[in-house]
Amino acid sequence: MSAMTTVPSYTPSLWVRLSHALPRLDLTMQMKDNLFVPDSWEYQQTLLVLSSLSAIALVISLLVVLSFLIHYCCCHRGDRSEGSEEEEEDEDASTGHGYSGKKGRGIGCVTWVAVASVTLCCVAIGIGFYGNSEANDGMYQLTSSLLTANYTLASIDLLISDTISGMQLSVSGPLTSMEELFTGSKPFLASTRNCRRLSENVINLLSSISLARASVDVGLGNDSISGASIIPLTPVPPSVAPTMVPTGGLMPSPFSPGWAANTLMVNEDYRWLSYVLLLLLDLIVCLFILLGLAKQARWLLILMTVLAWLALFLSWGSLGLETATVVALSDFCSDPNTFVVNSTHFNTGTSSDVLDYYLTCSRRMNSPFQQLLTQSQRALSNIHTHLSSLDRNALTQFPKAEKSLREVQQILNSTEGNFHQLVALLNCRGLNKDYIDSLKGLCYDGMEGLLYLSLYSFLSALAFTAILCSLPGAWRSFPSESEEYEDSDSESEDPFTSHQDSKRFLQWQPWL
Repeated sequence: MSAMTTVPSYTPSLWVRLSHALPRLDLTMQMKDNLFVPDSWEYQQTLLVLSSLSAIALVISLLVVLSFLIHYCCCHRGDRSEGSEEEEEDEDASTGHGYSGKKGRGIGCVTWVAVASVTLCCVAIGIGFYGNSEANDGMYQLTSSLLTANYTLASIDLLISDTISGMQLSVSGPLTSMEELFTGSKPFLASTRNCRRLSENVINLLSSISLARASVDVGLGNDSISGASIIPLTPVPPSVAPTMVPTGGLMPSPFSPGWAANTLMVNEDYRWLSYVLLLLLDLIVCLFILLGLAKQARWLLILMTVLAWLALFLSWGSLGLETATVVALSDFCSDPNTFVVNSTHFNTGTSSDVLDYYLTCSRRMNSPFQQLLTQSQRALSNIHTHLSSLDRNALTQFPKAEKSLREVQQILNSTEGNFHQLVALLNCRGLNKDYIDSLKGLCYDGMEGLLYLSLYSFLSALAFTAILCSLPGAWRSFPSESEEYEDSDSESEDPFTSHQDSKRFLQWQPWL
């Protein structure tokens, strides 16, 4: 059943459908289906094949850089002797400062290539910052929805435990005292014992949906409702949320909303920090490139080369991880309910009716706890009727029973208030809204952020490939130490060089 029919308020986005439609190949290059089964080795093979595409692109980049290096080191070595005479003529015709001729044209070409590459890298950095922000927003919406669902489940568990403890207190305390006082009156004693029996029935019914228990069966014909039935409502794919020690008061289920939210918050901090460091590394490399070209310093060129190689490997590596994550996320987001129902039912044995009720929240479906809540409501109403009868008839004959009767009525009023809140919280609308919000955060903003980060990795990899291809030309065009030394000596030997240059400049200007 598709997600568009199972979740009325959620529809897969265009990017999810396009990524989900990508062909899948295993390591033997055989076609596989795109069903999201993260624990399957066959499915993991398809993700490995998609990630290996970035490794192939890295090899191609290395070959391109190597070809440019061979071209500048080997092919231009024979041109040095021929170009030396032309360079000397150009130097004689020049004023003695800077470079012209072939060196000028070479450094100009390298400069333009570097500027274009730096510009492309800056565009990629901007896209990366935006994608990181979008992914952060999506994960924040996901974790906040999971925490809200966890708060709802904790409230349900707290209401049930408070109600059960209050009913047990009334059974062991005031009702026992009333039974001792009504020993001589059979009608009053029968009413008191009915209140005890109904209270014990309410305790058993509410205990069957307590979230603090692992598995308690309820005798409702052939059906049984597990005590952990409501816990796995907002799961996270195992590929997104790895194993972590659970924190919180609920059951340590791998699909518990609180466990998943805490895990995602920790993972999001590491992801955000790693991408920020990668973006800053690219920005630093771009600054070194511009500074190295402006200063024409070889040590800056060497440092720039090392950082560019590191950024190139990190860019292609991050692209491989992002590709696998995007594809796996699109497979999950294309049909999330199927994975949630199958995984939760397999891990916890939860009834599929309970999961369908909370995941779909359709008006055509009745709550799986409706019969249980109806029986509890009737039992509380009958207790209230018996207590009203005892209040009217028994207190005139047994005035000592008034204190115990008032205590039972107070506990009953508190129990009815908790019961109405429990009915509202057990309704599917609140938890289903949290589930839909978590899907939107993960599959809309999170998916869009990952796509922008993938585009950033691709563009930065292309930019650094072009930069590394231009570095041999920059190294060849930069002046060597001997040339700088000769220039400085010639300038020091002729103290009138600046005067002669200014005189030539004045003679060249016709209007002066």
